[in-house]
Amino acid sequence: MGHPVDQHIDSDVTTELGNEPNGVLERADGTTENSPLSAREQEILETRAKKAIAIRQACASRDVEGLIRYATSEGGLLEDELRQIAWPVLLRCDDAFRDLNLAYSSDLPHHGEEDQVELDVNRSFVYYPKDVPVEELQTRKKELSNLITKVLREFPMLCYFQGYHDIVQVLLLVLGEKKALPAVAQISLFRIRDYMLPSLSPAVKHLHLIPAIIETTDPGLRHHLGNIQPFFALAATLTLYAHDIQEYSNIARLFDFLLAREPVVAIYLFAAMILSRKKELLEIPEDEPEMLHFTLSKLPNPLDLDGHILRATQLFEDHPPESLPLGAWKQIPWCSVLKTSRDRYSNSTVKDAVYLFDKQSQQIRNEERKQKALGFLWKNRRSLGSIALAILVGAASIYVRKKGLDTSIWSYIGRIQKTLHSWT
Repeated sequence: MGHPVDQHIDSDVTTELGNEPNGVLERADGTTENSPLSAREQEILETRAKKAIAIRQACASRDVEGLIRYATSEGGLLEDELRQIAWPVLLRCDDAFRDLNLAYSSDLPHHGEEDQVELDVNRSFVYYPKDVPVEELQTRKKELSNLITKVLREFPMLCYFQGYHDIVQVLLLVLGEKKALPAVAQISLFRIRDYMLPSLSPAVKHLHLIPAIIETTDPGLRHHLGNIQPFFALAATLTLYAHDIQEYSNIARLFDFLLAREPVVAIYLFAAMILSRKKELLEIPEDEPEMLHFTLSKLPNPLDLDGHILRATQLFEDHPPESLPLGAWKQIPWCSVLKTSRDRYSNSTVKDAVYLFDKQSQQIRNEERKQKALGFLWKNRRSLGSIALAILVGAASIYVRKKGLDTSIWSYIGRIQKTLHSWT
């Protein structure tokens, strides 16, 4: 396949075809595709049509590299009809999970967090789809519940987190219930596995890559942000931005990019958004960390997705994770999904993912035990110090006696006492 078709769309012309289900071409003045098209608009439609053909050809030939270029380029994969054939190829899940189905078998026990799933499902689909009948919305919620519950029961070691349903609902709306199931399983095991561990500590380690990226690209901005911890990015990165982006067209287009790239690129995307707001952030005084944190926790508005995607891609190419300062990449465990996904051509299996999950779970338990032990030692440092000193003195006493040195030592002590008396 050749290079992706370039798309240079004027800011006064908006193409929404395919971004909403059954979308149409809508211009800035509110007219639709049924109105006569200008030469420029006709050119845009022809460019989109050529790109759509190229995407279909890439899917048919399973040209993953080509799909990655199209997903990254302006406009992404254009519309849901194309995403339905492209996303399974990008995720390589069209064959990996063919044994999964939505019929709950009696031998699959309930997952311990299904009650929380139902609570979150009940408050899903807040921003999209728009203007749908209540009956249809209830059907979507039932499908969403089925998807999440099926994957959790199939892989019971996975821990549900609030916001997981935001990711799954995007996959459901784009792919439909049947095609979404293997995609949800694939993403859970191979893209957001670190977020489904028993602790969020791995996710926090991911966040510390952000200040490292800022440090290597703009030390001045990094200094201005001071010691603000990057927890402001947790909600966005944890949910692949599905929790924070309210427009269906935007989140579907962003998923084109995120599903095409390796998981760590989602972190680079947030760093790119911070760098794009340098002027706004520098206007906030350094001695107002609460305001800086609040500003950083919100995505830029307006959201130039294509611009942020291009900047994130460039950041990733110029400053790969291994080159980042502050020891940020070294803090990521070897079994983290960020590191095990660095080789895009590795054919990891479900068994591999489960093994890596278990390894990282064990690391978390070891770290927690270590922290508890250190906390106990620090809390009881005075009493433990007295005990340690007593043990040390006792051990020294036994050693001295065994070596027959006690007579000599007491002789030296007697001499010291006489000397002290002569001085008084």
